[in-house]
Amino acid sequence: MSTSDQYTFDDPVRRYARVEPPLQHQPEPGVQARMQPVPDLGEKTYRGTGRLAGRKALITGGDSGIGGATAIAFAREGADVVIVHLPDETEDAAHILELIADAGAQGHAIIADIADAARCREIIEEAVALLGGLDILVNNAGRQIAVDRVEDLSDEQFELTFRTNLFAPFWLTKAALAHLPAGSSIINTASLEAYKPAPDRLDYAATKAAINNLSKGLAVQLADRGIRVNVVAPGPVWTALQVSDGVSDEQMQAFDDENTYQRSGQPAELAPAYVFLASSESSYVSGATLNVNGGMITP
Repeated sequence: MSTSDQYTFDDPVRRYARVEPPLQHQPEPGVQARMQPVPDLGEKTYRGTGRLAGRKALITGGDSGIGGATAIAFAREGADVVIVHLPDETEDAAHILELIADAGAQGHAIIADIADAARCREIIEEAVALLGGLDILVNNAGRQIAVDRVEDLSDEQFELTFRTNLFAPFWLTKAALAHLPAGSSIINTASLEAYKPAPDRLDYAATKAAINNLSKGLAVQLADRGIRVNVVAPGPVWTALQVSDGVSDEQMQAFDDENTYQRSGQPAELAPAYVFLASSESSYVSGATLNVNGGMITP
């Protein structure tokens, strides 16, 4: 765990030590609190400066990993936050809600499976009721299951990955538009996999490429409404995806070796990208993909 906040001037390559995780497995979706080591969400380090004061945010997958780090950062920047998570992720969600409350912000959790269109529409209405409005939507929840051979990639997995990673952001965005005023921000989570697909993550990588494209089209379509749409594309980041069959055993043991920095990213390092894209500091930024990947070169 780093002792540097996001404003500390230091060597980014050495800001965090290598994770070097021991081989470990959890059933999907995985519980962050039971990982070895536990990812750093910036609990001890993220320093807010009021950049999102008065804002109202909905974050899917906000119980852990990148979504959890973003929820903490948003709250410390002054936003009220609703997180969406699966029933098995309640332990992690409680941790995030406690930190949101400690920041003096309003925090709520909605337990839901976003792979269902009707449930996505309900989530938006519930979030608006809880927050008294909505002006930030972060589509972050994702599903990643590694399968070596395309012959072994089931139709059911392929469809569920698309419903979770791509269809749900479409459904949530479509429902949210009735509530988002001018100045609102939609932030979708893609991946380095959109550009460099791993051969054992065909379904996951395809959804991430589609998210990138969908977001750019939406950015153009929604510009005249004053709504910005952007993307964050993480590289290798240590989250519960990795321990719940998101990568092979060999990839987990070599997880630090994938990028230029020769260390995996921590969720705390992704949160500032979401804060920037949610805040008015990025008012002239829409249709962009912000790659946060430890120096891995992308188009």
